[in-house]
Formats: sequence, structure tokens, C-alpha cells
Amino acid sequence: MEAFAELKDPRRKAGQRHNLTLCLALFTLAIAAGNKGFLAIGDWISSYNEQLINLFNPPKNRLPSYSTVRRALLHIDYQGYSTCLANFFNVQPSAGETIGLDGKVLKGSYQIENDNLNSDSHPAIMLVSAYIVERGLILEPCQVNAKTNEIKALPELIEKLALQGVVFAFDAINTQKKLVN
Repeated sequence: MEAFAELKDPRRKAGQRHNLTLCLALFTLAIAAGNKGFLAIGDWISSYNEQLINLFNPPKNRLPSYSTVRRALLHIDYQGYSTCLANFFNVQPSAGETIGLDGKVLKGSYQIENDNLNSDSHPAIMLVSAYIVERGLILEPCQVNAKTNEIKALPELIEKLALQGVVFAFDAINTQKKLVN
């Protein structure tokens, strides 16, 4: 839970029974255990309830439900979460390893609403992910500016990684002549 202590809790304080760090720790462990989906996470929490209570020692000896974990994840800073995970696991590429870089659009992240005055329309969120091929680990993703594409974000990410002896692998979109220069 200490790994997530720096993350700000975006939820309102009224009605909170479980802190964000507990929800994130349970979510991370459940996903690492191979659970996919919140119902599976809820089943996992129920199955290991006693062991998890002993491990985390939550207030009133109660763990959050899967819906509480889901609601806690709705508004977290995903880049902050991935940074916390990368720091906790100390994921650092070594010389000679291959880092695959690829841009992806987050499914369902766009919002097109013209009739709701409280909600601004916005384009889909695009991230560039860095993947250590040999170990199957993902490094902290980099968000792409909404007005550009992954081609513009790659030099920034490569400079940010600034690694000696690491091999970068790109998909076809990133083999343009202007980018190579």
C-alpha cells in the first residue's frame, strides 16, 4: 500500500469507507493473480478475504467490494498509478534489451456531447507505450498531445528514456524519413 501513498484520492470525502491505497493494492494483486474484470476481482477478494484482511489490516476488518474498487479506479490519475507501479517494481531496461514502442488509442476514451453544457467534448486519449520485450514488462506510458499523433511523441519518450545500449523497435508508422533525421 505504501507504493500508492503518493497518489491523490480524487473521490469526495463524504461516504468513503475504504482508502484509495487499499483499493489500488487489491486491484493490482487481483490483476497480477490473473483476474480479468471486476466480477472476477470481487470473487478473488471474497475467496482470499481472511488472508487479505490479515495482510492489509483494514479498518473494521472489512475489505471493499468489487464495485467500490471499480468506483475508486474511475477517476484516478492513470499516469501516477503506472509511475507508482514502475517505482515499486523498479522496472528499468538494461543494456542490450529491446524496447518496443507503439501508440494506442484508449477504447471509449473520446466524448462527443453537444447537448450537455456540463461536459466538454474531447478527442480520444492516445498513449505511447514502451515495452521491454525480453521480460514482458511495460514501462510508464506517455500521453500524446490531443492535437498531434504518436510520431511527434516518440522523440520525447526516447529522450526521456535516454538509455545507453538499448535497442528500440518501432511499428511501420514510425519509419518516416523526417523522424529518422
